[in-house]
Amino acid sequence: MAHPKRKTSKTRRDKRRTHYKASMPALGVCSNCGATIKMHTVCDECGHYRGKLAVEKEVTA
Repeated sequence: MAHPKRKTSKTRRDKRRTHYKASMPALGVCSNCGATIKMHTVCDECGHYRGKLAVEKEVTA
């Protein structure tokens, strides 16, 4: 196996990792209630997914 002759500096290591960054998740609009949701997930507000009821939500008054 290869062994490094010298320690890789923090600067050199971080330059190599410049393209490792978080990106914003894709957001969409719920077709039932119009709330902003993360794509391909059940709506937190109404419990619908792709136009069908996926999760029963309790009504709190």
